[in-house]
Amino acid sequence: MQPKKVGNEFRTTIVCIDSYDSGIPVGRLFNPQNKGPVPFHGLTQFLRQMEDLLNDLRFPQSFTELRTFGPAAPQRPRTEPADTAPEGKLATFSLRVIFRQNASWQGSVLWMNQGREESFRSVLELIFLLDGALNTPN
Repeated sequence: MQPKKVGNEFRTTIVCIDSYDSGIPVGRLFNPQNKGPVPFHGLTQFLRQMEDLLNDLRFPQSFTELRTFGPAAPQRPRTEPADTAPEGKLATFSLRVIFRQNASWQGSVLWMNQGREESFRSVLELIFLLDGALNTPN
């Protein structure tokens, strides 16, 4: 049996939000798959960067992707996880996508500043969770 290609540390992405003006998040994504932070400006860019990361990891595999027993697609070399967790100026979230079914994501998000964790069943529900956290007075 072949060992797992993706360890648990690669399944969690840290989302650092530095500003949130008029519903537009600006921040960075951190995952050991990437060599450094992946900046984003706006919700669409955040979602595209996350989808690209999940596609590179091939985990969770996309619901719409054809599955085969053939050779796996080549992957980028990975870097080791950082010893210190990055933090956003406004908020920090730990995002774990467990499934990608029905052309959406399912998983959990941990609001690290408050220690609160919620599960989500779709990207839309994730967006509402992030928006609710970012619009909550500290």
